[in-house]
Amino acid sequence: MNSDGSGIGINYGLLGDNLPPPDQVTTLLKSRNISQIRIFSPDHNVLNALQNSGIQVIIGTFNQEVGTLAGDINFAKAWVQTNIVPYVQTIKFRCISIGNEVIPGDMNSLVFPAMQNMNAALQFFSLFQIPVSTTVGINALASSSPPSTGDFSGDVKPAIEQIACFLANNGFPLLITAYPYFSYIHEPSLIQLPFVLFTSPDIVVRDGNLGYKNMFDAMVDAVYSALEKVGASGVEVVICESGWPSQGNGDFTTTELAQTYNQNLLNHVRGSGTPKKPDKNVETYVFALFNENQKDPGVEQHFGLFNPDMTEVYHVDF
Repeated sequence: MNSDGSGIGINYGLLGDNLPPPDQVTTLLKSRNISQIRIFSPDHNVLNALQNSGIQVIIGTFNQEVGTLAGDINFAKAWVQTNIVPYVQTIKFRCISIGNEVIPGDMNSLVFPAMQNMNAALQFFSLFQIPVSTTVGINALASSSPPSTGDFSGDVKPAIEQIACFLANNGFPLLITAYPYFSYIHEPSLIQLPFVLFTSPDIVVRDGNLGYKNMFDAMVDAVYSALEKVGASGVEVVICESGWPSQGNGDFTTTELAQTYNQNLLNHVRGSGTPKKPDKNVETYVFALFNENQKDPGVEQHFGLFNPDMTEVYHVDF
């Protein structure tokens, strides 16, 4: 089973020692009309629980597997045989992500050959319908404001050029993590909070004929501009992570701010595209499903919409 993906989903991380069993999580997701998720690794307990649920899945490889995937087609075949083939009739796979934010980093050059081998492994098993991509941090952009100046930094551009060509030739999306929260807390005196929370009534950033009322759209369009500069204007941008922590950094992190950001984010991507691509809704995955107590102390433990006991940290309508 496969699907093209549209609309909204959530990230389901497992870095907690008190998280509910995956079958209960699947029930929770369905009860909240969440039909798309992203998982960071091929956890078979999670995959077993997702079978025949109708929930569409972005599945990731471990970052430490990227080098092996890049150098060994047989490892890629074994990965597909173990983690995809048993589930392909019962789970809708949106795509496979080669690692998480490996780019930018010291393994930039390994991602593309790993993607090639994973794609070849899927084809070996006649699974032509499952896209292969990678998850790139928004900090891979050297320039992003105004959005038309969006450009990948020099150290990642050689790798991105190969990846973007591959994605364009195959009709596969590029996965991007984008957090207006982190931009805002670094320059709160320069960035207007309404611009970050989707509550500005007026255009804040002008870019030629285009006007931006929120930072999320500006980030997405900066990536589209950067893709154009590497000859891949047709590649779809999927925001596979965006969110706001509910505590851990004083007044910047309250349940009210987190709820406002995430609800307005979902309302926005449900209802419209970006100024650059107004007719294309941005497929977006909120980060994250649960507060995870084995992540780094501070805000990283507080991105969840739900507590580990499955009560709400705050309410968001999907």
